[in-house]
Amino acid sequence: MRASPSAPEAPATLTDFLRVHLQHLLDPVASFLNRIGIQPNTVTLLGLAGNLVGALWLAQGKFALGGFMVLLMGPVDALDGTMARLRGEPSEFGAFVDSVTDRYSELTIYGGLLVYALVHAELTLAFLVFLAAAGSVLVSYVRARGEALGYSVKGGMLTRVERYLVLGPCLLFNLPLVGVAIVAFLANVTALQRVLHVRRQARQQMEA
Repeated sequence: MRASPSAPEAPATLTDFLRVHLQHLLDPVASFLNRIGIQPNTVTLLGLAGNLVGALWLAQGKFALGGFMVLLMGPVDALDGTMARLRGEPSEFGAFVDSVTDRYSELTIYGGLLVYALVHAELTLAFLVFLAAAGSVLVSYVRARGEALGYSVKGGMLTRVERYLVLGPCLLFNLPLVGVAIVAFLANVTALQRVLHVRRQARQQMEA
């Protein structure tokens, strides 16, 4: 019987790149927060609260303020895991809570945009917000489902960090339709890329 081939490596994501190259910036901040007694879960909830505020601004059409908050909360979302690592307390449950909170944070942003679109009868924007939210959820779901089956599921064109880096500046410069359209298209492409990556691994296993 032939040995099972190793799973094809997915390309490194921007998240992986930033985690490596910005670690020297995040570690001192995380160390300071640990020293003054702030808990990682507190930072997780702070990030969610910040995105809720941003969503409220977006619902009111204050796109620049909402975009600023989206960009501001990005580094905050990265601090909780860094704090836990420096404490020597990383846990699977902590990572689970962080991941769930990240999904809520992102969906609140789309929720704010959807409220604005519906109140102002901007149906194109509303439809694109739906596609962006669906694609973003599917990117995470495909990875979770694939990894639960034992496959490697990473990479793709537009992971969460990239989505924030596209949407945040577009909102900041009052271009919500452009930002949402890009995310709507590329997030769904990313989900499909991950599905195809899992398919390749499944075929390799069948041929082994």
